[in-house]
Amino acid sequence: MAARRALLAAAAAAGGRRGAAGAAAGPGPAPGAGAAPGAAPGAGTGRSRLYEHAREGLSARPQLDVTALSERDLERRRGPLGGAALREIVRTWARLGKVRDGIARLEAEKGRVAQGVREIMASHDKAAAKTHPELAALRERGRSLREQLRVLEAEESDLEQRFYLGALQLPNRTHPAVPVGDQSQARLLEVVGEKPVFDFKPKGHLELGEGLDIIRQRRLSHVSGHRSYYLSGAGALLQHALVTFTLRKLLSKGFLPMTVPDLLRGAIFEGCGVQPSATPSQVYTIDPARFEDLCLAGTSEVGIAGYFMDHAVQLQDLPVRVVCSSTCYRTETDTGREPWGLYRVHQFTKVEMFGVTAAERGTESEELLDEFLGLQKEIFSELGLHYRVLDMPTEELGLPAYRKFDIEAWMPGRGKFGEVNGTACAVPRLLIALLECNQLPDGRVRVPPVLQPLVGQEVLARPPAPLLRYIGPNQPGGGPPKMGEGA
Repeated sequence: MAARRALLAAAAAAGGRRGAAGAAAGPGPAPGAGAAPGAAPGAGTGRSRLYEHAREGLSARPQLDVTALSERDLERRRGPLGGAALREIVRTWARLGKVRDGIARLEAEKGRVAQGVREIMASHDKAAAKTHPELAALRERGRSLREQLRVLEAEESDLEQRFYLGALQLPNRTHPAVPVGDQSQARLLEVVGEKPVFDFKPKGHLELGEGLDIIRQRRLSHVSGHRSYYLSGAGALLQHALVTFTLRKLLSKGFLPMTVPDLLRGAIFEGCGVQPSATPSQVYTIDPARFEDLCLAGTSEVGIAGYFMDHAVQLQDLPVRVVCSSTCYRTETDTGREPWGLYRVHQFTKVEMFGVTAAERGTESEELLDEFLGLQKEIFSELGLHYRVLDMPTEELGLPAYRKFDIEAWMPGRGKFGEVNGTACAVPRLLIALLECNQLPDGRVRVPPVLQPLVGQEVLARPPAPLLRYIGPNQPGGGPPKMGEGA
């Protein structure tokens, strides 16, 4: 949301973070960049597209407030660098400052020498100037200054690269109220709504969706790969209804609607704290042999941050609240986790909240985070969901986050809460909660009242017969229809 105090990455200097994902975030360092805790800056970090972007003059260089950095914060966060690396980064920055001061002094003296040469040449004819006793000394001093500058400028370039390759891996500061530790230390802030009670064994969303013929995920490996899916009929209508309901809600609150590119440069991802070249990475990278440095966005946050990149906003126009519906692409590299269903998929629709705040009082970002959290709760409550709000601990914060609230909705088919937040409306996970919480004994599903006008139905019923019948050769009972049989 507001500009980071610890590290302001110029790739999206006015950028923000999603509603419940972290106040005072804005663009940040690149997680998973590969250096071991305590490593020296630049050790094992490879390249930084964000630094290259700035070095080529496409953006201003990221600015680091070294006085805001805390080893204690760093050690509590789950990041690639430790306290020793932070100390080395600070030392590198201090040396860089001294080198730049030295360059400035030499440049000033070089200017005075050049002025002295010009004055001699202007006040004497060419022959007399050549024999002037001070001219040779001035020219010799000029050669000496140029050589000293060459050495210092080479050191400056080396120090700057070392500094940024380390500094861009540093996390943001941490809100003092954030719990310390791993996921088990998450603080429960609130439980909202009533858990649905069934007098039958509830089904999972995939079984329900297949029964209603609104979700298809089987027999798609040869069509679109694993973790892909189709929504059809009422399933597609539910997706559009969720997007429309959320957009209408946020537009009524003064949000600026926006659409964004799905393909963006690596520097923009890194400015938002996402490292496309990490191993493993959640980012799809387009074939660099054909399209250099283009990646598919896993969230519209990246595109929105790119919109504000290198631009200023008038103070009286802040905060800016942006809403964007987009298609999101994620590799979901942990293939062993929930390979079926809509919980972890490679492509999905999401409505995002994004904020840009001032930093005059130092509280604006946190205030907007609270506002966004309230809007998320309003959306989920109107959908009739049973959910809980968690204040996530230090090791669960992404490197750009200052604070992070998770909202988890009850999913009866999974028998547990599942994360649905980090945004206004992540469609697949909301579909899971809505289908599983509103199911009836016969497999039908009630539509939440706020969505009924948009879906055009109060209850989703089983169709008389499925639209498709598999006739392919790779499943039991497959193959072409026999003579006299229909398709």
